[in-house]
Amino acid sequence: MQFSKFGTKFSHHSGITQLMDDLNDGLRNPNAIMLGGGNPAAIPEMMNHFDELTRRMLDDGSLVAALANYDGPQGKTDFIAALADMLSKTLDWEISPKNIMLTNGSQCAFFYLFNLFGGQYDDGSFKKILLPLTPEYIGYADSGLDPDIFTSFKPTIEQLDNRQFKYHVDFDALEIDDSVAAICASRPTNPTGNVLTDEEIVKLDKLARKHGIPLIIDNAYGVPFPNIIFEDVKPFWNDNTILCSSLSKLGLPGVRCGIIIASEDIITSLININGIVSLAPCGVGPALALEMIKTGDLLSLSENIIKPFYQDKAERTVQKLLDAIPDSRFKIHKPEGAIFLWLWFDELPITTKELYARLKQRGLLVVPGEYFFFGSELDWEHTHQCLRMNYVQDDEKIQKGIAILAEEIERAYNEG
Repeated sequence: MQFSKFGTKFSHHSGITQLMDDLNDGLRNPNAIMLGGGNPAAIPEMMNHFDELTRRMLDDGSLVAALANYDGPQGKTDFIAALADMLSKTLDWEISPKNIMLTNGSQCAFFYLFNLFGGQYDDGSFKKILLPLTPEYIGYADSGLDPDIFTSFKPTIEQLDNRQFKYHVDFDALEIDDSVAAICASRPTNPTGNVLTDEEIVKLDKLARKHGIPLIIDNAYGVPFPNIIFEDVKPFWNDNTILCSSLSKLGLPGVRCGIIIASEDIITSLININGIVSLAPCGVGPALALEMIKTGDLLSLSENIIKPFYQDKAERTVQKLLDAIPDSRFKIHKPEGAIFLWLWFDELPITTKELYARLKQRGLLVVPGEYFFFGSELDWEHTHQCLRMNYVQDDEKIQKGIAILAEEIERAYNEG
């Protein structure tokens, strides 16, 4: 059977497909140690909140109404209006409901955005999405309708105390020409937990405006919700910024709700795409989030429950790793947000794809770092020396997983 170019490209195996397959397989295997996928933690306080919220909405009929009715292609009107009001009041953003639309998850949102700006143009030119700092989110890599839709740059590496390090945008090396259609960065960054500083965000915004292109910020873990961000940084949005948020990391990945905040003309274009591709986004997540906005729970739970839960887990897991792997060649990116730790095994004699296979044989699932370096052909050993692990599992499983990782790392360094 022959496929179109679209069919050939999107039926091939990809890194994000492997990640989700591993996640699904691991959920069916009670003995698997799931330190790979991006499923958020089942925080008891959040699970109790969702249980009480859905029971209340069942009683008043609003949950069944969300299940039984289409919304428009922009998404649930009441939720969008409440969200715009909340953001304008709490963050002093000049924002209205015309600046917001919903999608069936952030992955869908970025598929729309990357293909809205990147790819072949009517005048014969080919435009790309600039990733100013790599490694970046694995889910972007294969989302372009056209091949080679991304261009990216290596970061600088700041060495920190306690065997930690931090990536920074290398503005001296950053090049933007007429082939760049948009700049995109995640904040906090998946996979590394890096948070672009306020200064870096302002510089990227100035560069975007100078070249007449938008700045896309993936805010899936950021402020003001779910607020899995441990640095004191300012929320950022303006009329040249496309900010993408989500309900997933609140603890609601199953409702598939992505949120795009942008200028009115971009939102209008995206609404048209949404109508063609999806008819309408799912209304269940927005219905739940609307009630959380009305009660004030959305921001208070993010600040008082979600953020401290992950910050405490991250700090404890970092110490477990440092204790288990004393080798000075092992370093951890400073955990500044998100739900992952980025591990760097300098001088590792095998690739992390091979390390991933060895760990998987022992029931430990992580994600090899090679998948996160895309957009440029980087001749850089560092790309084969890193892996991503989440820290959301219970402490016992994390401890078992770290013990297996420590044994395989020692074996790799000793035997290759």
